[in-house]
Amino acid sequence: MSLMRHFAALLVLAIAATIGALPCKADDYPSRPVRIIVPFGAGGPTDVYTRAIAEELRKALHQTFVMENKPGAGTTIGTDYVAKAAPDGYTLLMVSGTQTVNETLYTKKPYHLMHDLVPIAPLIDSDLVLVVHPSVPAKSLKELLALARAKPGTLNFGSSGPGSNYHMAAELLKHLTGINIVHVPYKGSTGMRTDILSGQIQMLFDSVPTMAPLIKAGKVRALGTSGVTRSPILPDVPTIAEAGVPGFQATLWVGFMAPAGTPQPIVDKLNAEITKIVSRPGIKAAWQKQGAEPVALTQPQFKAFMDAQITKWADVIKANDIKPIN
Repeated sequence: MSLMRHFAALLVLAIAATIGALPCKADDYPSRPVRIIVPFGAGGPTDVYTRAIAEELRKALHQTFVMENKPGAGTTIGTDYVAKAAPDGYTLLMVSGTQTVNETLYTKKPYHLMHDLVPIAPLIDSDLVLVVHPSVPAKSLKELLALARAKPGTLNFGSSGPGSNYHMAAELLKHLTGINIVHVPYKGSTGMRTDILSGQIQMLFDSVPTMAPLIKAGKVRALGTSGVTRSPILPDVPTIAEAGVPGFQATLWVGFMAPAGTPQPIVDKLNAEITKIVSRPGIKAAWQKQGAEPVALTQPQFKAFMDAQITKWADVIKANDIKPIN
């Protein structure tokens, strides 16, 4: 009997420990600060929006949301960190198009994006703009494509690294037009911007808010924006689709994910709060003036969008024979 009592006591302790380890209810969440892991270096074009949403979530949920940059290896370091974090809603990931590209581009990642993490909600969608150095004798996208076809392999385009939004936008242009332009990857976006201004490279895609002042100052020439409609910041610049490349769309979008296994009520609560924030007229108007379109989707809709992005960029990588990163 003493053995049975000892076993029963151990069983009670095990049950108590298990109950104590269970994730909190959505009603109690968050009860302590939440970390948002940003797998990019600080100062990127999305910083202002992710920091703004963190502040709005603090107000709505009465708890601090702290941004923490963990850059490296094309976002895979920070993404892997969150994939291995406790699935309790207290470690979130800032996700972008780069991570959907990496599902095909990186062959030996320590995680599978849609298996090891769960989508929560999108935040923004921002247009890119294709610019050339003023020395390039092309005043329109049509003229640039003609120049690239006449002199294949002579035009260089910069990017902030393999798999980045800027890289893949140019690869999509190659994919849809058949032109031969050469990729010059940089370690971050600062180098590519310095070299487009000096003429070391001839063209690149960059975010509209970043390039707009340089375009207006005549330091670079804009040939097209990457969205479905014209950018309100650059209303005189046609979209690439209307300028002669039907079907072109390659925007810079940002959203949030959490480790797989995060309780669905917590995922739903975060989705609901983020959706409320990005749907506010004041937020929408302020962000649109800066070139970013707030996006509101349900959690299943955001998952479907991310699945489609993975497929889209896998096709572009295959069609352009882009070398995988091991």
